[in-house]
Amino acid sequence: MTQSKKIAVTGGIGSGKSVACRIIKEMGLPVFSCDEIYAEIIKREEYVEQVKKAFPMCVVEGAVDRKRLSERVFHDEDERKKLNAIAHPLIMQELFAQMELHSLSVAEVPLLFEEGLEGYFDGVLAITRDLRLRLDGVCKRDGLKEEQVTLRMNRQFPPTRLQEKNCTVIENNGTKDELKEKLENYFRSFGA
Repeated sequence: MTQSKKIAVTGGIGSGKSVACRIIKEMGLPVFSCDEIYAEIIKREEYVEQVKKAFPMCVVEGAVDRKRLSERVFHDEDERKKLNAIAHPLIMQELFAQMELHSLSVAEVPLLFEEGLEGYFDGVLAITRDLRLRLDGVCKRDGLKEEQVTLRMNRQFPPTRLQEKNCTVIENNGTKDELKEKLENYFRSFGA
């Protein structure tokens, strides 16, 4: 098999990266999710033990308490970095093991630029959407107040800085069909 091509899809909360990934999957390409991989890794004994050493109060009855862990790291940058140093190598190892089995595959990587992971991929698709659409969509989807969503957005890589990155930006302000057409055009360059 020829060397596999790995494409990352990223974007801020509410940008539509998950919708984009569903469309890509419908196009017949294998799509992997870092969030889904994390959901599996969090159950692994090696991960639980590492979390227990770093965050003892966040492991209850042999399992990681995601809510406690999230509360612990959300407002503390040092604690968040400590958790990411445990989780991200395991996530990326599993992700690349799965992607390597395909000639062309896609990964949804929410914190791609924040964690400096873009260099590991052959292409990066950054999904963007107008701020108002993002705010309204996330508030409705997650039942959050606008201030809560804004706080999360402010912790993410700003869309205004995407021109600094070697990536393809796809605006998602229209219909699902318009997004699909943009994605199909992008993947045509990879022979998909």
